[in-house]
Amino acid sequence: MPFPRVIPHSDAAGVIDAVGAQVDARRVGQRVWVYGAQSYRPFGTAAQYTVVPDHQAAPLPDHLSDELGASLGIPGITAHRTVFADGPVDGQLVLIHGVLGGVGSLAAQLAHWAGATVIATVRRTVDLDRVDPAVVSHAVALDTGDPAAAIRSYAPRGVDRIIEVALSDNADLDNAVAAQGAVIAAYATRTDRTVIPFWPLLFNNVTLRLLGSDDFPAEAKRQAARDLTSAAVGALTVAVGDRLPLEDIAKAHDHVDVGGGHGRILLTIPQ
Repeated sequence: MPFPRVIPHSDAAGVIDAVGAQVDARRVGQRVWVYGAQSYRPFGTAAQYTVVPDHQAAPLPDHLSDELGASLGIPGITAHRTVFADGPVDGQLVLIHGVLGGVGSLAAQLAHWAGATVIATVRRTVDLDRVDPAVVSHAVALDTGDPAAAIRSYAPRGVDRIIEVALSDNADLDNAVAAQGAVIAAYATRTDRTVIPFWPLLFNNVTLRLLGSDDFPAEAKRQAARDLTSAAVGALTVAVGDRLPLEDIAKAHDHVDVGGGHGRILLTIPQ
């Protein structure tokens, strides 16, 4: 490990207890949501207190819940970067894979908030009725006979952006539905050495953007924090599957269904 002792986790919502000498003292008592607490630092949010640079404690308006604030960090900033790293999406067709997952659900909401038409995929047909029609214009199950044809029926010229959670699984599908000059923004894959259809993507002038949240540019993270807070006012929701006290953190990890979209597990500190 990079430090003798590491307390994990990066995201949280809470109240500022104290500030350093160069921080506005009026921030004490302010409700905030925190991101990147344990990124390149030893002490994360799986503790009663954590210390972060002031810009990583974003104001949380009083009418927004702690549950929402605690869910915005890694998934929200990753989602924001996948959607906006290559410019505005107003008027574009954006395909979100894994729309029921943590990043996918927020990416869909952000894209819709920004004026895009959202097409989304789920793994199984039985999951289609869990997709929010207020956000997603068209949803396709990957276990159907020809998901590429289904997506193309909604996007005859192809999609402009693809938000990708499993590049190794979907590379051929993405190639089949990408518009000329499209962007595939991939934040995960199942295979370290992922195979892609290089020449078809090349002649279609597709950009493959790989995204690792710890090392996003600092200004990109700040802009994401601003936009997430703005969008949260009426435009963002999160599914909370369970709430557990902090001392049950191991049990919380046992409950996690990665990418399944069954709701986040939130840890709470008794007041």
